[in-house]
Amino acid sequence: MNNFIEGDVLYENSLSQTAEIAEWVMEGDGVVSFPKGKMRQECLRPREAGQAGNIVHWCPFTFPDDISITWDFQPLTEPGLAILFFSALGLNGEDILSAGRAERNGPYDQYHHGDFNALHVSYFRRNHQENEFQTCNLRKSFGFHLVAQGADPLPTVNFALNPYRIKVIKYGARVSFQMSYKGESIHIFSWEDDGSSYGPILGEGKIGFRQMTPLIAEYSNLVVRKIETA
Repeated sequence: MNNFIEGDVLYENSLSQTAEIAEWVMEGDGVVSFPKGKMRQECLRPREAGQAGNIVHWCPFTFPDDISITWDFQPLTEPGLAILFFSALGLNGEDILSAGRAERNGPYDQYHHGDFNALHVSYFRRNHQENEFQTCNLRKSFGFHLVAQGADPLPTVNFALNPYRIKVIKYGARVSFQMSYKGESIHIFSWEDDGSSYGPILGEGKIGFRQMTPLIAEYSNLVVRKIETA
């Protein structure tokens, strides 16, 4: 995959106080707080709630194609699941937060078989079935198509004492995913969409942070930049 050059900042949000997410949209029974000057997300439902215990928190802006998305992430409890949705756009080009969209309140099938297309990368996956071998998964929807996979470098919560910088690059047919910690960066996977196997290539759309209960996690320093190839 080609190297990329980051350009102008399209959106920047420290996610450090309530006023900075005043226009964000929470789906599901989620709550946000800022005890350490970072956006802490958690679901109000217990682990036994299953899919009903999932939340998605949408940034209200629609971003163009050819962008990098970076943010700091720190898990505080486990088990649970963290996902980023990106390039989320209605099946006919509608804004996914516009009136008339199908109801969404957390269960995953509403998002991968709903009335919009998206890419979604799971980057913190901890449950009793997968603790022995963690992966980061990229899926494309409409549908539940697993299109790329790589090793998950995030440690268990007991060792995740500081935030990890996460980066997604979306450039036309190409997606790249990486994490960094204390200046050291790890490339986890790259994927190029052929535009036919799993539907047309996705472009512009919204981004959103998804969590599965009982995960509690903090997010900060979200930056979206325009990019071009080197």
